Amino acid sequence: MRRSVARALVRPLALMAAMTAIPLVSAAPAVADSVVVGGFPIDVSQAPWTVALASRDRFGGTRAGQFCGAVAVGRTTVLTAAHCMAEEVLGAPPNRMRDLKVIAGRTDLLSSEGQEIAVRDVRVNPGYDVTTNSGDFAVLTLAEPLPWSSVVTMARPGDPAYAPGTPAVVSGWGDTSGDGAYPRRLRAAHVRVLPDEQCARAYPGGPDGAYQAATMLCAGEVAGGPDGCQGDSGGPLVAGGLLIGLVSWGSGCGRPGLPGVYTRVSEVVRALEPATKARKAPHGSV
Repeated sequence: MRRSVARALVRPLALMAAMTAIPLVSAAPAVADSVVVGGFPIDVSQAPWTVALASRDRFGGTRAGQFCGAVAVGRTTVLTAAHCMAEEVLGAPPNRMRDLKVIAGRTDLLSSEGQEIAVRDVRVNPGYDVTTNSGDFAVLTLAEPLPWSSVVTMARPGDPAYAPGTPAVVSGWGDTSGDGAYPRRLRAAHVRVLPDEQCARAYPGGPDGAYQAATMLCAGEVAGGPDGCQGDSGGPLVAGGLLIGLVSWGSGCGRPGLPGVYTRVSEVVRALEPATKARKAPHGSV
């Protein structure tokens, strides 16, 4: 989720997992980005749209192969971070991964509850900028449908849910301490949307990264504390029952003055609308 190797070197958290966990898949947790420094345990029924991306072939079975978070926005449509789909993370192009799956309806990664559904297709945002992490999202199509109860609505551009000060919740199976403490059970953290000006001051460029308000939003607390972390990338930030962000990057986890940065979902909505309209257009229309 974050672009950091301890949330300090500013690198997408998925890459951190690829570098540190892949050589140890048989002995250590393999995760890409996490969410819940300063968080608390929840049951998946409290955030049923929160799903895990997994590949046991790539990341081992210690945590059911979980390496990133994701969120269900349709019965067969899941969003995640584009950097989670990088070849250096997966070891192959995403559409060539034989066991790439979504784990849904499961609180404990090692339980048998819920579903494990194969990913049929992966479309990485063509506008994703790997240097700045702008446009950090990918659209996954599932081989089987999820129940409607697992789907969350995306907040459209201009929705009040994006307003500074709005309480929000981020959820995932990521690092809970910033030191590689990866839980088996789903966790969440309360944060609040922060003003773009504050985010830009926190990340003006340089080693901590550059905040871009058009495609990003940031959330957390001024004094630090609750935050997403390694292993949460691609997971949901929800406010008022609407999806407003995807865990993307940051510098460290829960540090004062360095809030978590999320992909702004209004930009995902804009990117997906042309394709949606094309599918709904009547035959012969232009």
